[in-house]
Amino acid sequence: MKNPTPPLIGLFVLLFACMPPSGQTELKGIHPGKDHQQFWTYHGQEMLLLGASDDDNLFQMNGVVEHLELLKQNGGNYVRNTMSSRDSGNVWPFELMEDGLYDLNVFNEEYWQRFETFLDETNKRDIIVQIEVWATFDFYRENWSANPFNPKNNKNLNARRDKLDTLVSTHPVFTENNFFRSVPTQMSLHRPLYYQQKFVDRLLSYSLNYDHVLYCMDNETSVSADWGRFWAEYIKKAAQLKGKTVYCTEMWDPHNLDHAFHFETFDHPEIYDFVDISQNNHNTGQKHWDNALAQIDRLRSLGHLRPVNNVKIYGSATRRFTSDEEGIENFIQNVFAGCASVRFHRPPSGIGLNLQAQAVVKSVREATDKIDWFDAKPSNERLEDREENEAYCRSNGKEFALYFNDGGEISLNTGTSTSLAIEWVDVMNNLWTEPASLSITNNKATIASPGKGDWIAIIK
Repeated sequence: MKNPTPPLIGLFVLLFACMPPSGQTELKGIHPGKDHQQFWTYHGQEMLLLGASDDDNLFQMNGVVEHLELLKQNGGNYVRNTMSSRDSGNVWPFELMEDGLYDLNVFNEEYWQRFETFLDETNKRDIIVQIEVWATFDFYRENWSANPFNPKNNKNLNARRDKLDTLVSTHPVFTENNFFRSVPTQMSLHRPLYYQQKFVDRLLSYSLNYDHVLYCMDNETSVSADWGRFWAEYIKKAAQLKGKTVYCTEMWDPHNLDHAFHFETFDHPEIYDFVDISQNNHNTGQKHWDNALAQIDRLRSLGHLRPVNNVKIYGSATRRFTSDEEGIENFIQNVFAGCASVRFHRPPSGIGLNLQAQAVVKSVREATDKIDWFDAKPSNERLEDREENEAYCRSNGKEFALYFNDGGEISLNTGTSTSLAIEWVDVMNNLWTEPASLSITNNKATIASPGKGDWIAIIK
C-alpha cells in the first residue's frame, strides 16, 4: 500500500508559499476542454463520459474489478463513488476499539485499502471517478446511529460540548444534524471540524495521487452553501499544495433546477468548476429536455459555461412513478442536449449496469463516435412535423444525429441538397443497419425510424 501523505497541517497558511510560480502549472488528467468548455478532456482528448453501475460506493462493492471491466467492455468510462458505509458488508473509515467505541484518531485500514484499490483499478481502465466526499444519508436517521462521527459511538467527541445530537430522526432535507454546520462561517464547531479535516486529508492522501478524479462535496444536500464552499476551497488548495489542479462541484436536493440552491453552484465558477444537474432526471420527456437546455444556455449566457454532469440517471421499473424506459430516454436526451457526463443510477432508483444499460452505453458510444460530437449542438429547429417528445436532433451543420424514443417520423431540414447517407442503431439491441442513401428534396428529407422503441440515426 502506498504511504498516505501526512495531514495537511496549517494548510491555508502554507498555500501561497508552496504554490508553483504563475504560468508553470500544467493541466494533467481530467479537466474542462479548452475548445469545448462544456465537455471534459482526458489525456489530451475530448471525451464524453458514459457510465452505469450497480452501487454508489463502488469501492466497497464485492466484485468491483469485474464490474468495472464489464462497464469498460461496453464503452463506459465514468462512475460515481460516494464515501459511504451504510450498506450491508461495508466498513467505516475509523477503527472500532476493544471497548466498542471508535477512535477518530485511528483509521480503519481496510476502508482505505478498498478505496486505493478502487482508484487503481479505475485508473488502469481510464474510467473517470466522481467522488462524493460527504455521503449525506450516512449522517441521518438509523445511519447516524451507527456512524463513527456520532458522539455516542466514539471516544473523541461529546454531544453537549460539540453540539452534536446523538439522535437525528429526520430526513436530510430538514438539515437537523449540526455535523454540517461545523465550518467557521456557521457554528464553528472546533473538534468536529478537526476530525472532519482528518477524514478529508486521508481521502486526499490517496485521491491526489491520481488524475482521473472529480470531486462533488455532497449528495442531494440542503445545508448552507457555506459548508460546500468550505470543503471545495479546502480540497482545491490541498491539491495546489501538491502542484495539482482538481475540479469540484456540489449537488443540491431540489428537483427544480431554477431553485436558488442550484445557483450557488451555477453562478460561482470560481468555486465550482463543473455543475451536476442529476436532480433534473426526476423529470421526464420534453420537460426534462427543456430544463437541461435552459441551464446550459443560462451558463453560456452568463459566461459561466463549463461541464454539465449527470452522475445519476433515475428511472427504473422498481422505483415508484418511473420506468426503465424513462431512465433510458433521459440518458440519451442528456447526451443529445450536450451534457458532459451521464450515468445510470444504481437499483432500485435506476437500472444500474444491467443488460439494458450495457446496450444503451455501447450504442450511444458508437453513435457519438461516428460524427464530430463536440462541434455539434442541439438542433431541434431542423425538425418539422415533430410531435412533442418524439425526436431530438444534434448537428454540427454537416452531420446529424437523430434520436427517436419510441419510433416516429419527422422531416429534417438538411440545409443542403448534397447526397447524404443514413444508418441506424437499434439502441436496445446494439444492432446497426447498413448505411443507405437519404432521399433529399428541396433540402429536406422525410425520416421514419425502422421500428418502435429507441433508435438513433447518424446522417452524414
